[in-house]
Amino acid sequence: MAVIPIILCYLLGAIPFGLIIARLYGVADIRTRGSGNIGATNVGRVIGTRAAVWVYLGDIGKGVAAVLLGRLFAANFDPGFFSYDVFLVACAVAAVLGHVFPVYVRFKGGKGVNTGLGVMITLLPYETLLAFGIFLLVVLLTRYISLGSMLAGIGLFAIVSVEKHVLGRPVADVYFYLTLVLALLIMTTHRQNISRLLTGRENRLSFHSRSGEAGSHG
Repeated sequence: MAVIPIILCYLLGAIPFGLIIARLYGVADIRTRGSGNIGATNVGRVIGTRAAVWVYLGDIGKGVAAVLLGRLFAANFDPGFFSYDVFLVACAVAAVLGHVFPVYVRFKGGKGVNTGLGVMITLLPYETLLAFGIFLLVVLLTRYISLGSMLAGIGLFAIVSVEKHVLGRPVADVYFYLTLVLALLIMTTHRQNISRLLTGRENRLSFHSRSGEAGSHG
């Protein structure tokens, strides 16, 4: 029984909001424009800020919904051999993997940042808000969304690590490993961004619609 909601969370995470919203704004396939990514940043650069906001809300929202679905199931059914926290994390990871490898669009999705934000702000709200502060600070200082995303992912892992191993707070082991996996996943999906940052070719944040640019995340 516990496998069913995990599969549902994957299917929920796989909904390609970037592709759907772009089509509503008249772009038949956002994958052929800009960086080719279906994330909110590429949608914003190609179409505009308003369209990007809808994609951000959709991608973050499906992460939140996945964890809430897990909680609803755990409150009414026995998750079997899963503990409560492990079951919620399994639902969260399934949603993020759905976003990165969506079955609906041949397993070529976004980079997991926004859906990861949705699941983490539902599981660990205070730690995630601190990590989001890191993201905002880096983006304001550098205007590199990709750099802010990577440092926020690393920062979240660092915050949870300090809480658990330095401050001795009762943080379940599964959240320590989850934040580690998410940080590694974000770094992995941003390989091309890292290369562009090192060579000075990464695009900075702009509020203008400009097709043909690379460096999106989502």
